[in-house]
Amino acid sequence: MADHPRARKLAERIQVIVAQMLDTRIKDPRLGFVTVTSVRVTGDLQHADIFYTVLGDDDARTASGAALESAKGLIRSEVGKQVGIRLTPTLEFHLDAIPETAAHLEAALREAARRDADVAALAAAARYAGDPDPYRKAADDDLGADAPAPHPAD
Repeated sequence: MADHPRARKLAERIQVIVAQMLDTRIKDPRLGFVTVTSVRVTGDLQHADIFYTVLGDDDARTASGAALESAKGLIRSEVGKQVGIRLTPTLEFHLDAIPETAAHLEAALREAARRDADVAALAAAARYAGDPDPYRKAADDDLGADAPAPHPAD
């Protein structure tokens, strides 16, 4: 899918408008602490997907989603007034999964760090199975009478 500069500019403008609307004009008590994280507009500028996050538990997320759905018409009319394009895009709100994904990745990184620490502790306490240096040194070799003489080609 091609990246359309006009769609990108419209998405940025819609994000600002929606964030201002949620901050100043929408007075629904169900609306929690909502952050508009991203807006994606189709190439033909007919449809906008608005991604948001809500600070709180699942009840706050569902209540805020219902508040956004009920205020969708008011938000769309304000977007139409402020962007000034011929056709106002339809708006669709999506709960963004960024916090859950970030929490999952953070837990995976913590687990990896714990396993690395376990491996490092095992490596620090490890000992060689035999001698630390299994190779013979020239100083350690004492050629006695029973040992064979070295070959002249060596």
